[in-house]
This record gives sequence, structure tokens and C-alpha cells, in this order.
Amino acid sequence: QVQLVESGGGSAQAGGSLELSCAASEYINCGMAWYRQAPGKERELVSSIRRDGITRYAESVKGRFTISLERVKNAVYLQMNNLKTEDTAVYYCAAGRRPLGALCMFDYWGQGTQVTVSS
Repeated sequence: QVQLVESGGGSAQAGGSLELSCAASEYINCGMAWYRQAPGKERELVSSIRRDGITRYAESVKGRFTISLERVKNAVYLQMNNLKTEDTAVYYCAAGRRPLGALCMFDYWGQGTQVTVSS
């Protein structure tokens, strides 16, 4: 069973930056992603990256967030710049070994890390 260990997150002022990290315990041959869930809202895809380097971003974070993959470590990072109060949510790391269209079937999930942005 693949385990995902997240780190980073915490609190920041609007306009500030945070970085999230997630390391998988085993080889991930499709890709990894970050999702988030704000109170009272559904979980949404923030960004994903396939092992071949293809990335995808939610419209709300384009130009502000950058996802990257460290293949040797099976780790994914999310650099979040110019944070907004609406970025406040629990962020979840996800990993998948099987392709699903342009994305991956994300079968493995981290425990979640809180990101709080204040004005």
C-alpha cells in the first residue's frame, strides 16, 4: 500500500507564499496531484503532474501556483505564491499508477494539510 506523507502548509498573509511537499513510499508510474477542500465545499483538483511532465492547473490558481515532480524521490511539490484568502482549505496530496484520460487514476491519498490565508 502506497503511503503519502505531506509537509508544509500552515498560515500566511494574503499575497504571501507557502510550499507543500508530498513524498510517496513507493514508485508512482503515472502521476501525482494536489486537491483541496474548503469548508462547505467539494474537493477540487488544484494541480496535477504526470511523470512525463504534463501539468494541469485549476483556473483559479494559474499563474500563482507551480507544481513540480522529483521523480527519483517520488515526491511532488506545490509552490503557492500570491496567496488569496479563498485559497484557505485542507490540501490533499494524491498519487496514481494508472492513466485515466489525460490524468491519472488517483488511488492513493495523503492525510491532508491545512492552509490558512488571512487578509
